[in-house]
Amino acid sequence: MKIPSSNTPSISVKHLTLTGVMTAVICILGPLSIPLPMSPVPITFTNLAIYLAAFVLGMKFGTISYIIYLLLGAVGLPVFSSFSGGLGKLAGPTGGYLIGFIFMALIAGFFIESFPGKLSFSVIGMAAGAAVCYLLGTLWLARQMNLTFIAAFSVGVIPYLAGDLIKIIIAALLGPKLRAAVLRLS
Repeated sequence: MKIPSSNTPSISVKHLTLTGVMTAVICILGPLSIPLPMSPVPITFTNLAIYLAAFVLGMKFGTISYIIYLLLGAVGLPVFSSFSGGLGKLAGPTGGYLIGFIFMALIAGFFIESFPGKLSFSVIGMAAGAAVCYLLGTLWLARQMNLTFIAAFSVGVIPYLAGDLIKIIIAALLGPKLRAAVLRLS
């Protein structure tokens, strides 16, 4: 008796391995942070790692690698900013940004996959993903700290715009090279 085959595409060992590697990259870069005076939100390299994961893995697996990172942090591993972890971090003032990074990964990954080789579209996708993350993070920060949206935006977004633009430029320059190197792996 022949067992019918599934129409579900299989996940390759390569995808699983690369997802694990990019999760590790996020876990390494995520805790590296620079606290800013007057802001509860530190400068982190999490978004740079997410952009690179989107280039290397695309939308689906790039987002999965970030969600694995988020789950690792939620259970208490010190992978969030300043080597912190736990559900308290997700419930705290920066939790909205941590959740917003899921949408950043989806949006950036979508643009990178949908417009391969079109660097301007990749930059637009990363910027749009950052904007959605900023929105969710600012709303959460305002609620957690009893601030107006404008006040939360002033402390949670404005100080980070230049640095995040630099991270987008770095990812736009480095990401396609990483993607090409990964595609050469067989």
